[in-house]
Amino acid sequence: MSVALALALCALQAPLAKTTVGIAARVEQLVLPGSELVVAHADRDAPLVLRIVATWPHGDALRYDLEFWALEAGEYDLRTLLARADGAALAPDELPPIPVTVGAVLSDKSAQPHVPGAARAERIGGYTKLAIAAGVVWVSGLAWLLWSGRKRRVAQQAAPERPRTLAERLAPLVERARDGQLTSSERSQLELSLVAFWRRKLGLESERPELAVAALRSHAQAGPLLVSLERWLHEPAHSESIDIAALLAPYRDLPPDALDEPARGTR
Repeated sequence: MSVALALALCALQAPLAKTTVGIAARVEQLVLPGSELVVAHADRDAPLVLRIVATWPHGDALRYDLEFWALEAGEYDLRTLLARADGAALAPDELPPIPVTVGAVLSDKSAQPHVPGAARAERIGGYTKLAIAAGVVWVSGLAWLLWSGRKRRVAQQAAPERPRTLAERLAPLVERARDGQLTSSERSQLELSLVAFWRRKLGLESERPELAVAALRSHAQAGPLLVSLERWLHEPAHSESIDIAALLAPYRDLPPDALDEPARGTR
């Protein structure tokens, strides 16, 4: 088919396609002369939109599939939206007309879309409300954790410390005595304090000192620690395992100053 014949056939096809507003339609296998054509830059508010779907060689011309849709009803010529891809100027009669018809969806031309009435828009969307609610919950939870933690710390600071027992006071001295680290003065003071305490506790204050000490050595509660202190003095390199907790068991429920008054009374 010659180019002249193709132009004549295109001129006879009027319109080449029909559609309605907003519905896309195609003009397929359209042969147009000259170099490749592209869609010319158009105003974004133009009533007609054109897209070239495909292009094929066709002798000394090219064959196109075109797709278009319109926002307004009317008669349109698609060639007004075409331009040469190489930027060459396109003469007004260089291309044959490409007529298409776009009909209105509404039969009554005077009909207009319903204008929505004025309404108060929601100021905050659902997602934003949810995000704000989640933020409030998170901040509230953090504040509660901080407040409860501070309350616990204050309660712990305000709670009186558990008073130390006599066993806890004696433990480091007894361990040092076991390891041979007590000075002579410290060892003598410890022994005198223990003897004075037990003499008073067992009612042996009027007994002669040597008899009272002998009685204390054999006593089930007073004896173990006193005998151990004497053995550590004379056998500092002993190898037996010593249970310090068992030695201090009789002193576990006594106040830490239980030895002080008896010790002062022996001076």
